[in-house]
Amino acid sequence: MNLRASRKKLFLLLGSCALLSFTANAQQSKSQVNQHTTTHQNLIAAQGDIKKEIELVDSLMMSYSIAKEQMDIVPAMDLYGDVWNNQRVNPYGGGALPDSLIIDCSEYSMPVPDTYITSNYGPRGRRYHYGTDLKVQIGDTIYAAFSGKVRMCKFEKKGYGYYVVLRHHNGFETVYGHLSGFLVEEGDMVEVGQPIALGGNTGRSTGPHLHFEVRVKGQPINPAEVFDFKNQVAHADTYVFSGKKAAATKANATKYAAGSVKYYKVKQGDTLSKIAKRHGISVAQLCKLNNISTKKTLKVGQRLRCS
Repeated sequence: MNLRASRKKLFLLLGSCALLSFTANAQQSKSQVNQHTTTHQNLIAAQGDIKKEIELVDSLMMSYSIAKEQMDIVPAMDLYGDVWNNQRVNPYGGGALPDSLIIDCSEYSMPVPDTYITSNYGPRGRRYHYGTDLKVQIGDTIYAAFSGKVRMCKFEKKGYGYYVVLRHHNGFETVYGHLSGFLVEEGDMVEVGQPIALGGNTGRSTGPHLHFEVRVKGQPINPAEVFDFKNQVAHADTYVFSGKKAAATKANATKYAAGSVKYYKVKQGDTLSKIAKRHGISVAQLCKLNNISTKKTLKVGQRLRCS
């Protein structure tokens, strides 16, 4: 074989090899492109699935939030219905009270932290004191006792001064009186522990303090039955409201307002039996009115309720 023929065969062989290599590379590139396209399509499909899952989770979370909100508000809705009055602390008149209502107190906040009681709930001379007075300085922050909605932000010159009324999801309403300023407005939703006002000395007040009331459908209850102010905690996770007890408290308060409640100041030589006989009641009645034992030792100057 001459040199020219050999070169021709070599060129043909190299050309064939190059063609085979190009074809193989082209097929590999096409395969890679197809694989990339498939992967891309799978990713797009996966993103669609993830989007649907996210939308489902969001929908479930929204449904849960709405259901929880409705559950939280049920006690208040059952009690108050569509009555929403921003003119009076007690706009409910003589409406029926539940015989018994369990109120959730598991989430709470002291209206004023690190304070002490300056005046208790109950009779005060010929008037009835419907709240607990807590010591504050003018400008101290006042906090929402429970979550709820602001029903009133008002001023009363001869009474509460500047005051806030909150309606809570659990069924309570709370009143904060003698304030120096508001941090919320009527209709605002508030969370437990949220600042709502500033302490003050407005209205019928003899010094800076917070007048704090707890009510159920307008009927006041002793805040000390719900809160342990000394230890800054709620007494329990639940409070059982009794309509009968509230009615008795109201009747008692009416007696004070009418001036029919009478007191006697203990003198030297007085005994429970002498005082009871003088006022036409039994010793048992006298002790019940004053929450004392029949064996109580009397002190000169001590005031006893006798009617």
